[in-house]
Amino acid sequence: MEQRDSLDQGLQRLMEQARQAAQNAYAPYSSFRVGSAVRLTNGEIVTGTNVENVSYGLTICAERSALVRAVSQFGPQIRIEAVAVTNLNGGSSPPCGACRQMLAEFVLPDAAVVFETVEGARTMPFSELFPLAFEMKLE
Repeated sequence: MEQRDSLDQGLQRLMEQARQAAQNAYAPYSSFRVGSAVRLTNGEIVTGTNVENVSYGLTICAERSALVRAVSQFGPQIRIEAVAVTNLNGGSSPPCGACRQMLAEFVLPDAAVVFETVEGARTMPFSELFPLAFEMKLE
């Protein structure tokens, strides 16, 4: 169920932290400065930003940056209950396919994902944003 209305305080705070992270973006090639913030089920908020590389394929997106930082800080058992993505360029910034797949390993299906569009913030559950994630059953 997507929403384009005002964000609750928790998601507003998450978007603000994502905007702060975007200030630290390393984007000398595209100038597209992105920030992300993830809220974990333990209440911690972890941020990340995009880091470009002259070899574009080696660039890391803000969402994956935040995810890797969260795992580094809190371990592989983390679970994400909300994700925010924003940019300093005024363009749309939904998570890309690679970020959606990486998040799928750790995000709760009903986690709120809020991201910028040219029309304002948009919020939707992760399961709607990425309905057919590649999954593997580990035993």
